[in-house]
Amino acid sequence: MMNIDPASQSERDNYKLLIGSIIPRPIAFVTTLSSKGVLNAAPYSYFNIVTANPPMISISVQRKNGERKDTSRNAIETGAFVVHISDESYIGQINETAANLPPEESEIALAGLTPISSEKIAVPGVAEAKIRMECVLEQVIPLGGDAQSPACDLLIGRIVCFHMDETLYENGHIDPVKLAPVSRLAGNSYAKLGELFAIERPE
Repeated sequence: MMNIDPASQSERDNYKLLIGSIIPRPIAFVTTLSSKGVLNAAPYSYFNIVTANPPMISISVQRKNGERKDTSRNAIETGAFVVHISDESYIGQINETAANLPPEESEIALAGLTPISSEKIAVPGVAEAKIRMECVLEQVIPLGGDAQSPACDLLIGRIVCFHMDETLYENGHIDPVKLAPVSRLAGNSYAKLGELFAIERPE
């Protein structure tokens, strides 16, 4: 086995090890609303569950040269955002929203996605997603870098409303095959669901 001290190499080299090792990663497709009413969107693969009581999720939004991205800034200003589960049916359009647009331009419009009103928050979602979650911002934690210039903003969102395609849902469970989620690997690589198997947990 190789031993690598992260302190001995560059941030980029550590990044390559992380995204190549921690796979597959679910992709949160996040919409936010700017103070000027622009609907912004971007995909994030630093994404996971925090707790189910109450339901919370986390998204790590990396900063650029110490500056907050639209997603963090908008979520902090409005206190809300929508997380969509990325799936095969619209992954091409999700990828288009990763374009580096100025804050006054909407990635939703660029990708030809369809805005849809939320039930409990002001931020719209997109109709193409099979699952979307309306979130209020529970907490934002600047992390990494240094005190003057953090490397990222860890957004903790509390889910206040789930939306899901009825064809996915049965007896409180979601059919993963019908969802057809897409996950992130390294570089330009993605993965589909793949083969399913089950292992019984010990008592």
